Amino acid sequence: MNKFNSSYLLFIALVSAMGGLLFGYDWVVIGGAKPFYEVFFNIANSPSMQGWVMGSAILGCLLGVMISGSLSDKYGRKPLMIVASIFFTLAAVGTGIVDTIEWFIIWRVVGGIGIGIASNLSPMYIAEIAPSESRGKFVSINQLTVVIGILAAQIVNWLIADPIVEGQDILNSWNGQWGWRYMFWAGAIPSVAFFVLILIIPESPRWLASQRKYDKAESIFTKIGGLAFAKEQIEELKLSAGDTKEEANYKMLFEGKMPKILLLGIVIAAFQQWCGINVIFNYAQEIFSAAGYGVSDILFNIVITGLTNVIFTFVGMYFVDRWGRRTLMLIGSIGLFFIYAALGACYYFEITGLAVLGLVIAAISCYAMTLAPITWVVLSEIFPTKIRAMAIAVSTFALWTACFVLTYTFPILNNSLGSYGTFWLYGVICLAGYFFLRISLPETKGKSLEEIENELTK
Repeated sequence: MNKFNSSYLLFIALVSAMGGLLFGYDWVVIGGAKPFYEVFFNIANSPSMQGWVMGSAILGCLLGVMISGSLSDKYGRKPLMIVASIFFTLAAVGTGIVDTIEWFIIWRVVGGIGIGIASNLSPMYIAEIAPSESRGKFVSINQLTVVIGILAAQIVNWLIADPIVEGQDILNSWNGQWGWRYMFWAGAIPSVAFFVLILIIPESPRWLASQRKYDKAESIFTKIGGLAFAKEQIEELKLSAGDTKEEANYKMLFEGKMPKILLLGIVIAAFQQWCGINVIFNYAQEIFSAAGYGVSDILFNIVITGLTNVIFTFVGMYFVDRWGRRTLMLIGSIGLFFIYAALGACYYFEITGLAVLGLVIAAISCYAMTLAPITWVVLSEIFPTKIRAMAIAVSTFALWTACFVLTYTFPILNNSLGSYGTFWLYGVICLAGYFFLRISLPETKGKSLEEIENELTK
């Protein structure tokens, strides 16, 4: 039994997972600023423009994912995470400075590039340094920091915004002129901290081994779990790598059993978005307005949902290495189906107030302990080491494409189908996801990455 350096493991996992924190903050800060910048930029009555502004960051995400996959396989995980921290910092400052909607969108795209890189590399890096028996918990730290970033953005938005008075002229208020800017600027603080701390942590030892830098990889594994653990890991990696020295390329994704594994990753990634939860964070204003809440109450309710997100992410972290990935994914998909059916009924029968808030909290709870963290755990585990970054990049590209479709279409769906029809549609998607996962998803808990690779590819 190896004795692991838990404090060191936790430190490097937390530093890497700061990419997740910034991903969460940058992703959600726009929701609290939305009532104010839309008035400032005169797009409050344009659903299509609202969807474009909210979705613009996702275009950056797609670009970030595209560059991070092949580049991190070539140059390493650490340099690309440094690049992500720089993009986060630039976006935080730039978004708050602008006075035109065009530049606002440009800086949202820049922030999206940072999100794309971080969402691809942070969970993968943690999976590559974590022991197999606790890998699910460690990879879930990335999702924990995502939801902490979401909560931080919600609290910052709530604290910065002045109380809204009925009939107030938002455009000429402090909120309309400056408040939304400070919401974005606040993100620069953790962005700079991420840049400094990422310089301290080591490169992924599995990436180093994939480059035949076994001495450096062994040194890092030794610091993590001792010399015996390090030699065991290096031997497994050498056996997994075989004799080939062929450089990783995208053609490898379509060889042997890889297309089937890649399809599984793509569907799981897209399903995490099309299950619909992210619209609650991005369009909280519309969702709670339809339930009868005012702007000040909406900002407070958003904080409540953020706290729920954090609490139930801890629940998911507790169970991921006990119940397994497959069980939690199935619970999440069928649970959301029933919650959305009830939420849609509330909107259909015009039931407002606490009933809607309670169901929204139930949906977030269900998602936070299942689909949210476990998707990243599964994606970080099912692909072979040599092409892991590229395969995760393709899956993450699918995730952000699905997210763009979700984010862009929600105002349109909400306008045409109504709130009840929109949530019922998401419920049907969750039911379909349940059956797909039940048929296709294998269990990976307790297995080394090399064992999983052998089982899925041989």
